[in-house]
Amino acid sequence: MKLAACATFLLAAGSNAFAPGAGNTRSTALNAEKGVSTRIGFLQTSVATIAASLTLLPGQANAAKYGGFGAGSPEVVDPKDAIIDEDILKSDSVQKGLAAVRGYQQSVVDMKSALASDSQADIGPKIRKDFDFSVIRTDLNAINAALDEDTQRGTDRIVRAILQDITELEVAQKQKAGVPRSDKRLKTVCGKLDKLEKSFSDYLAFAN
Repeated sequence: MKLAACATFLLAAGSNAFAPGAGNTRSTALNAEKGVSTRIGFLQTSVATIAASLTLLPGQANAAKYGGFGAGSPEVVDPKDAIIDEDILKSDSVQKGLAAVRGYQQSVVDMKSALASDSQADIGPKIRKDFDFSVIRTDLNAINAALDEDTQRGTDRIVRAILQDITELEVAQKQKAGVPRSDKRLKTVCGKLDKLEKSFSDYLAFAN
């Protein structure tokens, strides 16, 4: 009985947390992650959230996925149906953001090439140099400004995926000194890179 009551309470709490009108306010993913200052902190927060949603609300968790991390969210607008303010899209700030995101995507491609040439390549320094969380948030937020609120609900999900993908990639690529990267670890790292590249592609699709 106690277990059932606990599960019922958690289910109710999870449902309220994920309800569209919770708190009568909606903050974007960029603001939602504002308080998380480190990649490890973001990963811990993301893992806890994902674990809770998968445990308590498996149906809703699956429905809320998109692009590189699933499909079917009722909040996500198909990129071809996105409402874009063309004047804002042409602004210097948005164009700068788009160029930056394309650069991030190219950085992922470069890391994949480096690993293809040398399975022991240390891509950690490049990850930390090219993927500064605060800068990435600024660039993605600039692009979001050209999209209507309904479209932003979908792009916010992709923003969260991008930040999580970067954190997971940095953790996955770490190797102990003197220990070569195994084929299994290499496959994991390459998979994280593929996932991150897809997330950037999903995001850029809304501004093309």
